[in-house]
Amino acid sequence: MEFPSGYKFTKDHEWVRMEGDVAVVGITEFAQSELGELVFVELPEVGKGVKQHGTMCVVESTKAASDVYSPLSGSVSAVNEALSADPSLINKAPYTEGWMVKLSGVSGDELAGLMSAEDYKKLLGK
Repeated sequence: MEFPSGYKFTKDHEWVRMEGDVAVVGITEFAQSELGELVFVELPEVGKGVKQHGTMCVVESTKAASDVYSPLSGSVSAVNEALSADPSLINKAPYTEGWMVKLSGVSGDELAGLMSAEDYKKLLGK
């Protein structure tokens, strides 16, 4: 399993990629494979404040509904509208087209506390 360089990860299987001072967030390849085919994504409203480890959005698969937790505290500055029409983008490309939310006003300290790709691989036993 390959992990994109420069990404940070959580034990709850979310990823973060920084674009300047904006955090782009999604779920990992492992998370989407465990969930199965995604059929619905409930994204937060732009402008909503989220807390680290708090529920950010919900994904539904053919197996179950699952909360997606925010890896960082911040304010939702954008959501991936394409997921409303095609939630399977998360299955097809979880680290690129399948991003979910962009957060602004994130904490550098919280970001520094997330796992590196190497640490995440260890968590998965890879």
